Amino acid sequence: FPEMLSNPSLIPVQGTLNVVMKQNVTLSCHSESGSPPVRYTLFKHNQKVSTLKRPDLTPSLFNLTINSASDVGEYKCKAENNNTRGGKYSNSLNFTLIEPISKPVLSSPTSQAKKGQNVTLSCLAENGSLPITYIFFKGRQSISLPLKMQKREAAVIFLFINSSGDFGTYKCRAENSFRNNTKYSNSFNFTLAEERSHSQPLIISLVLILLLFVIGFALAIKFFIIPSYKSSK
Repeated sequence: FPEMLSNPSLIPVQGTLNVVMKQNVTLSCHSESGSPPVRYTLFKHNQKVSTLKRPDLTPSLFNLTINSASDVGEYKCKAENNNTRGGKYSNSLNFTLIEPISKPVLSSPTSQAKKGQNVTLSCLAENGSLPITYIFFKGRQSISLPLKMQKREAAVIFLFINSSGDFGTYKCRAENSFRNNTKYSNSFNFTLAEERSHSQPLIISLVLILLLFVIGFALAIKFFIIPSYKSSK
């Protein structure tokens, strides 16, 4: 007797739903039980993409090319035979478009620092699919745990400038799920801020006092000494 089809399963043959632009992918649609022949139809956003017929219960393979962001939408397949009204639908699949990372930018609100000061470093890659993982380095030594950012925002670390060795060269590294696409940032160096001498404020104060004294003496001559001299004559 003709047997109804089981719900088909839709799986990516390459084993992952992460794809890059212009990539060729293959989807397998398969009903494990039911009477052949079987007609399989692939849908994207409920629109028919392709139909294939199988004389037996072997999987039907659909070949696709990811040409645009719209090609990573929802996919389903439908299986039909002579004993299944309306067909049986599979699970849905959604591809994730993976974009390579751009070179991250390492920056700080200040480029000058002095010993005993707290400073921050931020690292941001403006392009690349999320999440992005950042690691900070001083020289070749990592100075942070991996920071996994789920949003398009900078990873930030806080540093304490404790010695002259803390004025070395800093970098950061960014990577995502795109294979073999680790990128390093520009180099960043803090420079030692010139500390103002403690004698400077004292000198400025003395100059101001002297200036006020000169101005006061000049006013005294004009309004007191000269008039009194003239009156005595």
